[in-house]
Parts: sequence; structure tokens; C-alpha cells
Amino acid sequence: MVDQNDEAADAVEWLTAKGFHAEPGVEDWHGLFWGAFAFYGVSSFAEGARFVAAIADAAATVGHDPDVDLRPNGVTIRTSSRPDGRLSRTDARLAARISAAARELGLESDPSQLQMVGIAVAQDTGVDTRPFWAAALGYENLGEEDAIDTNRRGPHLWFHELSPPKPGRGRVHIDVSVPRSVAESRVRAALAVGGRVVDSHDGQWWTLASPDNHGIDIAAWPDDYDETWG
Repeated sequence: MVDQNDEAADAVEWLTAKGFHAEPGVEDWHGLFWGAFAFYGVSSFAEGARFVAAIADAAATVGHDPDVDLRPNGVTIRTSSRPDGRLSRTDARLAARISAAARELGLESDPSQLQMVGIAVAQDTGVDTRPFWAAALGYENLGEEDAIDTNRRGPHLWFHELSPPKPGRGRVHIDVSVPRSVAESRVRAALAVGGRVVDSHDGQWWTLASPDNHGIDIAAWPDDYDETWG
């Protein structure tokens, strides 16, 4: 017997991040961890609320709901078609309608305000610390390596093996996903205040260390990634 949910999933027109950017009307949007994002500055909470109402109308027309964060200085929108951030043509249609609504209200996008932060947890071979972290933060497991806040407010957790192995010694570092247009300036800003580059990956992401040797990765790769994931 064929599962109707599987049939529905097969019918979805999935897009890579690069394919998403090729769709019309999505110039304001950027692929970060967990979906496509846009930020629009507003002059007041009331103006932002009017924009949110327009976003709700766009979502009703397309039949797909985004995540919306309203602050007095701006509105951040995230869209994806699966919890792991996978994008579909429906996300592109929604993004285009939201951008059109923003233009009608005289709002402009500002990619410098976009970022997603995650925590990468390194664990020794054969050790699984995900249940501990998920319990402590009230998160749920996603796939084989992640744990997430189901309300998508807190940073995601990614679990990976420690290399080289160091039994009994867990480590964490911070992952920061930003638009490609922002990544290199973010790296330069960190270096200007004492950071150093530990490793770089062809402009896709940079591993940095703070003056006291804490680790952080700044990633731009999702913005033009040409493979679907999940």
C-alpha cells in the first residue's frame, strides 16, 4: 500500500538554494541554515504589524505559512517546506509575494541583519550526548545528527564525532550562517578584534578562533548550495 504522505512529498517541486535564487522575485531572500530568510527594516512596531498582516495575506494566498519575527526595528521572515530547511517552489512563490508586499509598503530588505546561530557539539566515538542536550534544552531530535527547538527560536544543535578522539572531553563551537554578501565582512570584523583564521573552505565557510581559543565557524555556503538536502 502506498502512503499518501509519501505521494504528497514526491509531488513537491524541491529546489536547491541555488535553484531558489533563480526563481523570479526572490532577490531579497537568502539561504541560511534551515531555510530562506529575509529582513525588512521598519520605522515602528505599528508599521511592522501592518507588514505582518500583509505577510499573512500572502501566506493565505499561497497556502504556506512562514515563521515571522516582529521587532520595533524590523521583521524577519523564514520559509521552508520541511523541518530540516528544505526549500520548494512553494517557498519561492511565497517569498516573491512577501517581497512584493514589502515594496508596496515602501520597505527595503537588509541582508546584514540576517543570521542563524547553531551550536556544534563534538563527542567521542561511540558516545551519544544528544539525549542530554535535548533534555536540558527541551529540544527534539531531527534526523541522525541534530536537535532543534520546535518553535524555531533557539539555536539548533549539531552533533559530530571529535577528531582526533579525546575520551572524556567534550567540545563545542558556534556555527553562524549569514548571507554570502555578509560573510567576508563578518570574518574581517572578527579578525580586526584579535581573532585568527584556523581554516577556510573556498569561501564557503571559515573556522575562526578567538584570542582565548574559542571556536566559531562563519558559513556562507547555504546561500548558493546546488544540492537538495535531507
